[in-house]
Amino acid sequence: MNLDKHNLMTPEVSRIIEMAWEDRTPFEAIHREYGFSESQTINLMRANLHLRAFKNWRARVAGRKTKHQKIRNPSVSRGYCTSQYKVRSGK
Repeated sequence: MNLDKHNLMTPEVSRIIEMAWEDRTPFEAIHREYGFSESQTINLMRANLHLRAFKNWRARVAGRKTKHQKIRNPSVSRGYCTSQYKVRSGK
């Protein structure tokens, strides 16, 4: 995949990778924000992750309903889990 075609800077590539790893961020959100289709996102992940990390990611998102807007449960209306950004105590 040629990243120059999309004029992406490193922080943008990092954000796409972060969004792709998030369970509740659908591929449609990545497409809306950055213009990358699901297959282009997969290619970007393949090009920027180590092989083992890429395989782990593919296994994680394969068939995951929350990664596809059309098949996700309508009750999932946000892009992240309610506890994702909460500070946890160190007990």
